Amino acid sequence: MALKISQIFRGRSADPLGDQELVGLLEPGVEFDGKMTVPSGLVRINTHFKGEIHCAGAVVIADQGEMEGEIRSKLISIAGKVKGTVHASEKVEIKANGIVLGDIHTASLVIEPGGYFDGQCHMPIPELSHSSEESADAKQRA
Repeated sequence: MALKISQIFRGRSADPLGDQELVGLLEPGVEFDGKMTVPSGLVRINTHFKGEIHCAGAVVIADQGEMEGEIRSKLISIAGKVKGTVHASEKVEIKANGIVLGDIHTASLVIEPGGYFDGQCHMPIPELSHSSEESADAKQRA
């Protein structure tokens, strides 16, 4: 039976992670050192993880989770601690007690009050429409 993340975190159905199918769950007592690749769905880390996570869906670093290394995913939510580089093609959210020590590469960053971030945030430049670029070029030539 496939669980949805909203079934685990009841009362948070408005969460953008809520529609992801839970495919991996690492809880306290497990330590992981290496590379994890997740082709779809959501993985929740609530223990010590050292290495790399590559996920096509979503990654949740829960309140007891500690990540050292690199995370690459579409959506990343951090309530624990991450020391390393975070790459999210859509969104990174740092929850109230979440800590990120390292660089973030994302299109959208949300830090809740009480969340902590020490590093650099790199965001892509929004694409201009073709007509806006043409009018800007015309103004430069004039």
